[in-house]
Amino acid sequence: MMVCEEYEGGMVVGKQNIYDDDAFFDSYLALRDNPTSANEIEERPAFFSMLPDIRGKRILDLGCGAGENCRAFAAQGARMVVGIDISKKMIQQATTHEVNPDVMFRVGAMEDIAQIEGKFHVVASSMAIHYVEDFSKLLMDVHNLLESDGIFLFSQEHPFTTAPIDGSKWIRDDENHIDHYRLRDYMMGGFRSVQWLDHKVEKYHRTFSEIINGIVAAGFIIEEIMEPIASEATRERLPSYQKTIHKPNFLLVRARKR
Repeated sequence: MMVCEEYEGGMVVGKQNIYDDDAFFDSYLALRDNPTSANEIEERPAFFSMLPDIRGKRILDLGCGAGENCRAFAAQGARMVVGIDISKKMIQQATTHEVNPDVMFRVGAMEDIAQIEGKFHVVASSMAIHYVEDFSKLLMDVHNLLESDGIFLFSQEHPFTTAPIDGSKWIRDDENHIDHYRLRDYMMGGFRSVQWLDHKVEKYHRTFSEIINGIVAAGFIIEEIMEPIASEATRERLPSYQKTIHKPNFLLVRARKR
């Protein structure tokens, strides 16, 4: 196992975030360990279905968390995987596992990736993009880090989820059954501070048009977009997922560098 302290173009650590709070960190890990969480049921299967052939490739994972995806990339034959995350606790968690010697971890902010030297065949990011304020800069930095025809694959909270300024809410009928999702503030992009896991979490809302037009303007060709929901069989087994036919939880985009 190697910690990416030696990786050329070392990261500048940005501002700390909620994931270094002890109580939040423990709650988050418990959530991710839940086999019926939305990440495991919907986001992760979709994310890996959109991944290109990475055998022999160099991968950069933005917001790598505890390193689950980095280890999966290595298991699929990636030649080198670099995972960065702003949370020291997440990187410490990532480095406690036995991993391929070509998997490297580093504490660092996504806002600072322009300082990384070298090129990658794939830049991936699972559920971290909505924490970045300057989306256009991030896209340009990713574009510059990719090899020709390289792939940028990311997932984020669905824009319908990030839209309401006071947090997402479902409306119930007189019998307390979920009736519909309350969508508001959609065209009011920008900063959001919402309650999640009993903590205030800061993120940024962008409309579909801002996301798609930003990707194109940065020099990418969009190859695939997914808004995954649980299968019908899963929705019958886990009724809490029935509401996703009204509003999906996630947006995933795969784009190729022009």
